[in-house]
Amino acid sequence: MTQFSALQRSETELFPQETTDREASNQRRSLQTPGSIRFFDYRPTPADVRAEVLEGLGRPAKRLSPKLFYDQRGSQLFDAITELPEYYPTRTEIGILREYGSEMADLIGRDNVLIELGSGSSLKIQTLLAALQPSVYMPVDISKEHLLESAHALAERFPGLSIRAACADYSAPFKLPMEPDWTDLAAFFPGSSIGNFDPDDARLLLGRVAELLGTGGRLLIGVDLPKDPAILNAAYDDAQGVTAAFNLNLLTRINRELEGNFDLDAFTHRAFFDTDSSRVEMHLVSRVEQRAEVAGSTFDFRAGETIHTENSYKYGIDHFHRLAGDAGFVAEQVWTDKQGLFSVHCLRVENGSAG
Repeated sequence: MTQFSALQRSETELFPQETTDREASNQRRSLQTPGSIRFFDYRPTPADVRAEVLEGLGRPAKRLSPKLFYDQRGSQLFDAITELPEYYPTRTEIGILREYGSEMADLIGRDNVLIELGSGSSLKIQTLLAALQPSVYMPVDISKEHLLESAHALAERFPGLSIRAACADYSAPFKLPMEPDWTDLAAFFPGSSIGNFDPDDARLLLGRVAELLGTGGRLLIGVDLPKDPAILNAAYDDAQGVTAAFNLNLLTRINRELEGNFDLDAFTHRAFFDTDSSRVEMHLVSRVEQRAEVAGSTFDFRAGETIHTENSYKYGIDHFHRLAGDAGFVAEQVWTDKQGLFSVHCLRVENGSAG
């Protein structure tokens, strides 16, 4: 039994180590917003974030999770990245959704509960909602402000749509505000966000999604394809420096939320494609030998030492289908753009307990 199946029966089973008071607090953080929107706040606690940051910086090879990018400013910067000429994934994926949206709706079905992981600005789902016509739309994102803003924008554009917005970290087992009588479920996971997970973690996440959806449920997922390294390097290190600002904003957030004293001028952005692992890596590079403090702990940096902040794996179609198959899915259809830059897959849960 995975965490998702437990959630559909009892939210308290999901985090047995937490107290009843904490669970009650989470329930109180469910907010009824105007119109057809309900908001559920399941964000990690400040203590959870602090522990994760300190653990990552304390490693011999320092590392921070890319989910930490997405405070309000980070989400705004990422939206700006998606509009850059070098950053092909967003416009290419939207083009695929627009061209093949009716086919996707025919496969996924209509009038179901549609869950979107990593909804962000909800730009992509807008191209599908009219065709899919879900009974409930549930965007899930770690940035509260961004989530609420996009939910309200969707409510204005689709006034009859019931929206349950869940602020949560979907990179680990998490809560969703499910109803026991919801049996017809589908999920949308755009943006090649699955590429931010190492393959083993990607398999675990897909397995949890398969368990959530149940046998026969469908997942529509965007996957970036391998390509010329020059295209990839430019996409993650743009000429205007927006991606660099996005990466450095992570240190700004740590300074603000965890009493850090990082000198942003002492770090620089680096991104490159590693052919052997078929992934783009993003790092923050220490320009000089230095020391930084975070939440009362001290961390030393050598000149040239890095904090590894993100991976973005690129999967060929067959490779991704094998990964999805290991998680309990079978591929039904795949769509690509004419240049072969990006792919969108419709997966069906064949075995909802494989993950």
